Amino acid sequence: MLAHPDLTKLIFGRLTLEALPLHVPIVLGTFAVVALGGLVLVGALTYFKLWGYLWREWFTSIDHKRIGIMYMILGFVMLLRGFADAVMMRAQQAISFGDNMGYLPPEHYDQIFTAHGVIMIFFVAMPMVTGMMNFVMPLQIGARDVAFPFLNNFSFWMTVAGALLVMASLFIGEFARTGWLAYPPLSDIVSSPDAGVDYYIWALQIAGVGTLLSGINLLVTIVKMRAPGMTLMRMPVFTWTALCTNVLIVAAFPVLTAALALLALDRYAGTNFFTTELGGNAMMYVNLIWIWGHPEVYILVLPVFGIFSEVTATFSRKPLFGYTSMVYASVVITVLSYLVWLHHFFTMGSGASVNSFFGITTMIISIPTGAKIFNWLFTMYRGRVEFEVPMMWTVAFMVTFVIGGMTGVLLAVPPADFSLHNSLFLIAHFHNVIIGGVVFGLFAGIYYWFPKAFGFRLEPFWGKCAFWFWVVGFYFAFMPLYMLGLMGVTRRLSHFNDPALQIWFVAAAFGAFLILLGIGSQIMQFAVSFKNREALRDVTGDPWNGRTLEWSTSSPPPKYNFAFTPLVHDHDAWWMMKKHRYQRPLDGFVPIHMPSNTGAGIILAGLSFVFGFAMIWYMWLLAAVSFAALLLTAIAHTFNYHRDYYLSADEVRRVEASRTELLARHV
Repeated sequence: MLAHPDLTKLIFGRLTLEALPLHVPIVLGTFAVVALGGLVLVGALTYFKLWGYLWREWFTSIDHKRIGIMYMILGFVMLLRGFADAVMMRAQQAISFGDNMGYLPPEHYDQIFTAHGVIMIFFVAMPMVTGMMNFVMPLQIGARDVAFPFLNNFSFWMTVAGALLVMASLFIGEFARTGWLAYPPLSDIVSSPDAGVDYYIWALQIAGVGTLLSGINLLVTIVKMRAPGMTLMRMPVFTWTALCTNVLIVAAFPVLTAALALLALDRYAGTNFFTTELGGNAMMYVNLIWIWGHPEVYILVLPVFGIFSEVTATFSRKPLFGYTSMVYASVVITVLSYLVWLHHFFTMGSGASVNSFFGITTMIISIPTGAKIFNWLFTMYRGRVEFEVPMMWTVAFMVTFVIGGMTGVLLAVPPADFSLHNSLFLIAHFHNVIIGGVVFGLFAGIYYWFPKAFGFRLEPFWGKCAFWFWVVGFYFAFMPLYMLGLMGVTRRLSHFNDPALQIWFVAAAFGAFLILLGIGSQIMQFAVSFKNREALRDVTGDPWNGRTLEWSTSSPPPKYNFAFTPLVHDHDAWWMMKKHRYQRPLDGFVPIHMPSNTGAGIILAGLSFVFGFAMIWYMWLLAAVSFAALLLTAIAHTFNYHRDYYLSADEVRRVEASRTELLARHV
């Protein structure tokens, strides 16, 4: 009789029926909507018999282009979830004044703003940036694939596993109520004894493994797999920013892994790394998390600087102004990003000397960023600027990002930061940089390279609607927060007593509603574009007059990318090919070796998800079994010599002849 409860605890741990939020109407309604949508999706895929196709051609694919597209799809799906949290927060703050406590209980609101930050950074911005680098960079350097194709597939599915853990917390248990960086003592076992922080730890650890492996993969690809003649100073600017980004990933993400591992030991094993007992120090966690966190900001923004460089040159019909200075500015930003982390906590009491050093380095890092802005402006100067949708996003970025940069320099002054720290001014600045920089840049890149991925353009009308809703909505949503921050309103609050503040929060909520219309316009844009893809199909193979090597392939590119390895003589290699009326050879083809797809990546990631879920709920038996299965699967995969297939010379010749004809027609 006594063994039964022990066996139940061994199998189910602390997971009980009480962990299901059956008493929270909002969560139940959300679960019903998600479940219904999932059933509709599964039914549609089953009805059209697409499961086999998706498994063979996408889920198990090791083609960097398809993996990049899947990263982008994951980011957009998680954007819907993360933005839903943002709308809920803004609605709560707009109505919660005086006696009206709003519709969200405080503990639910705390989970929402924590999940919003985690999702937007780790599962929206990071997958989209990684997906963009995955798709574009190998094409730009003349490579057939990344250095480690299987590792690429495995990295993606590990990111998916982390995202699924975050989504599971919505319906089983709860998420952390600590803020998106989970500072101790809020995240220790005393303050947060529930499963929320454990969801946070294991979701980020699993996704972090995927990000780190992806960073190593892309870094090796750039260093070792460039086409002949492509020296470092002949690489496209986007490839340069991808190189700097992946250097930062390889250097910074192990710090995040270590910080979360130490926090997990505090919670699981009773160690005291971040407590005040036995010599622990919570500020050590803050230092570690920001030694990762500030380079993370540049991990996100450096690739979009590369996107803006490509877009500005293309739509100004000019070579990029100051190529060399753009490269040096990217490298300087990469180095300096490690010397500014303490400006995130000037108020910790480090002293005037330490604060002065980090304030000065923060101001210095704005110099290479400003140099990039001037280079883009000089590229546009006296150019034939065409305001296609990617260029509209670029111009909006220049204005918005400069505002965010100036407020960042203001926050870099320690005395000013003492007044504005932990206020809504900081929230406005951070979103000013991330939305005005990263999100706007990703949208420019999606629109710019979409014809390369699918062979037809996105419909411009809905793209312009999305642009204006997003830009106007952004200013309505976040400019009021600057004012509220200057008034002294602190962040993380769900209820306010001063009714004079309400008008500002109502304006911010209206801005969030406009952004919602922008996201709806983007969904409509994708739907209309795929429906009318034949009318939007480009016949030149080069819809934007692109200048780099990725436009020398067909749209969409074949699996092998290049039948003949290109020879590079300039950083505008494709433009030089067109200028000299380069003709591809029509004979001399040999079969191209390409590795086959594999399901090992998705299996390993699935076992990682099960292991993480078991650790969250103390299901020790399941954790042991899943971990053993994970190791055995990994070992077995090392002996799995994938059957390779060879593209026939006739198939390659047909594709190359078609592309040669398109190039001749274009020039």
